[in-house]
Amino acid sequence: MVDYERVARRIRKDILVNAVRSGTGHIGSSFSIVEILTALYFGVFDSDPDKLRGPDRDRFILSKGHGCPALYAVLRLKGLISEEIFCGFAQDGGTLEQHPTRCPDWGIETSSGSLGHGLSLGSGLALAARHDRKKWRTFVLLSDGENNEGSTWEAAMFAAHHRLDQLVAIVDYNKMQALGQTEEVLNLEPLADKWRAFGWSVREVDGHDVGVLIRTFKEAPFEPGRPSAVIAHTVKGRGICFMEGDLLWHYRCPDEAEYQKALDELQAE
Repeated sequence: MVDYERVARRIRKDILVNAVRSGTGHIGSSFSIVEILTALYFGVFDSDPDKLRGPDRDRFILSKGHGCPALYAVLRLKGLISEEIFCGFAQDGGTLEQHPTRCPDWGIETSSGSLGHGLSLGSGLALAARHDRKKWRTFVLLSDGENNEGSTWEAAMFAAHHRLDQLVAIVDYNKMQALGQTEEVLNLEPLADKWRAFGWSVREVDGHDVGVLIRTFKEAPFEPGRPSAVIAHTVKGRGICFMEGDLLWHYRCPDEAEYQKALDELQAE
């Protein structure tokens, strides 16, 4: 049986170490999605690395590409990315960039980073699956800030119109963006009602409860003929007490003292 808490701790530690090694940020945005990725890759998707590359695999799109340190850490644990490649993140001569570049052999389905495009790509994949009479699903992980983008809602309309019930949108609702609190930048509420108004079947969950996330993802589609939206309530910087809910950690890389304090907290758990 998988110890999901231990897996999530390991992912956070790897994100932290890689960030300090490379001098990069986006730790807070990566930490908020750790349990979501843990649920998908260790509880929903096939555990065999070869099947994770196979034609009948479920697809995953990280639309919020700045959260890629979390995705890279997961793909390394799943054996899709080697230790050498992982440690070359954001380094001269390395191949992993600060936003994902498409490489299906490594489990990276699409390039992303410019926000607001992932749901459109996911809708196209879901439409292709139905056209080919395949059963695989497409999961798209969006930031809450991407719900400010018109392109996201165009894709939402398209998916509902075409009854793409093999498509699952997951909103990382950590309620913070690069420039401030989401409700202050552009208030999204009532967010669940907005998705329902666009024709989606919606569930709201604790985005850090792996068990709930696994059950929810496995039950998609929630309604036949409707795409599914999971609004995952999360905390930016989750897992490190001095990072949680602090906008500073959208971009900032820890100094040596902060790094050691964060590392001690993760290891103490």
